[in-house]
Amino acid sequence: MFDEVQEKISLLLIMLLVTALAAAGCGGGGGAKESQDNPPAAGKPAVKEGNDIVIAVNANFITLDPYNAGDTLSISGSRTMYQGLMGFDDNMQVVPVLAKEHKVSEDGLVYTFTLNENIKFHDGTLLDAEAVKVNLDRVRDEKNNLRLRKSFAKVKEVEAVDAKTVKITLSEPYSAFLNKMAMALMISPKALQEFGDQIFQHPVGTGPYKFKEWVQGDHLTVEKNADYWEQGLPKADSITFKAVPENGSRIAMLKTGEADFVYPMPTEQVAEVDGKDGLTVEKNASTIVRYITLNTMKKPFDDVKVRQAINYAINKEAYIKVVKSGYGEKLDSSMSPKTQYYAQQSGYDYDLEKAKQLLGEAGYPEGFEAEIWGSNDTETMKGMQFIQQQLQLAGIKLDVKPMEEGTLSNEINSAEKPEDAKVQMWYVSWSPSSGDADGATRGLFSSEMFPPAGANTAYYKNENVDRWIAEVNAVTDPERQKAIYADIQKTVWDEAPWAFLGVDQVLSGKKTYIEGIKVLPDGSISVREAEVKH
Repeated sequence: MFDEVQEKISLLLIMLLVTALAAAGCGGGGGAKESQDNPPAAGKPAVKEGNDIVIAVNANFITLDPYNAGDTLSISGSRTMYQGLMGFDDNMQVVPVLAKEHKVSEDGLVYTFTLNENIKFHDGTLLDAEAVKVNLDRVRDEKNNLRLRKSFAKVKEVEAVDAKTVKITLSEPYSAFLNKMAMALMISPKALQEFGDQIFQHPVGTGPYKFKEWVQGDHLTVEKNADYWEQGLPKADSITFKAVPENGSRIAMLKTGEADFVYPMPTEQVAEVDGKDGLTVEKNASTIVRYITLNTMKKPFDDVKVRQAINYAINKEAYIKVVKSGYGEKLDSSMSPKTQYYAQQSGYDYDLEKAKQLLGEAGYPEGFEAEIWGSNDTETMKGMQFIQQQLQLAGIKLDVKPMEEGTLSNEINSAEKPEDAKVQMWYVSWSPSSGDADGATRGLFSSEMFPPAGANTAYYKNENVDRWIAEVNAVTDPERQKAIYADIQKTVWDEAPWAFLGVDQVLSGKKTYIEGIKVLPDGSISVREAEVKH
């Protein structure tokens, strides 16, 4: 069955690639520009009975433990039920949530949070300073081996001063600490005691929605928290996230009303849907970068010339046109232009002869064989097929291996030592859900962040980059931070642990009666204000 699908996609991509390469040479604006310059006429309004919302997404949830979530979808699911002392607004700026105020000492070492009063977890437990301490002690405990632990490695002490006051003392200044606190979502201490390491299946938070059901591989349903502390919310009775990897099925659900909101919106179907029959497409800039990690500890990717050759061998403009239907931009650094302290880089323009020359210099004049991993949703498979065809022109023969999201995560994170890692190339995206430059850098390029501790799946190690990452987090001067991050980005760009591809434009489709569901710049879905307008 997969071979048949693969063959059809390959034939389609070959036809599209010819068109795209011609269009790229003419400097065409792509689908995004056409849609903006020629907005579609409004279709007939859609109507819905009841206040239950279905959101179709392209992958499965991996965990509902916010301290162990590494994928944006699991973070989105967790945020429907959990909240932190701090949180993010629609522009990924840090704002107070469970804490009504906070103070930072002049030396940057002591953070004091004052909690809002009379907030309860879904199980009736009161949110107090001791509950915050329990959560931060849990994530800091090395025995728990939680993904978020290293974000709190500089925390020396957590003290419950009184019921509503928490004092956190750091061992050294950490400029991104408030962003990390926004990622530390509060779990009921009672639930932690009851469920232990199975808490990922039994979420109990303070958020507008509470857990109802999670059928792994199919759907997650959350229902209204009738005792929610913020007045006027929530407005929906329930929200169901339905895993639908196949693009066509997701759109069919939106058209028939089986789904009220879909994300991501398949780029090739925007014109067909936008403004038609009670449907609309929303388009926003993002911090989501698309790339291929190249395992720098495995041959031939341990040679920088091979990694650079791969970058030269991929036509990024054609990639945006073919795979993203024009909805995106070429990636020209290790982070998106929308991310804090972004520094533009130059080079790696499409040059097949340069790619072949570098491969020859590295000892691979005839190319080599490798495999590329990715999830099994339609667009990812399309992207891997495109990369396969591009690299074949340089003599690199790729075996495309799509996997279900949970299986892929397990394959990536199961290696106990870097040398045991099986991954060679991984076609993937990343966005800093902590909203800062640290989130776009440390977890991806620090040698302390090899899986499963972090997302450095290129197993990239550079002593200068490690030193700069440690230094930048202790610096409080923004101009100095900017200069250090520029050095990091240039070094990573030159050493090419990634094949740098593109920056997404966030596209979501919805029924016109849906309001308040937002896809944030990091690609996470906010349903805090979701409602059905009758």
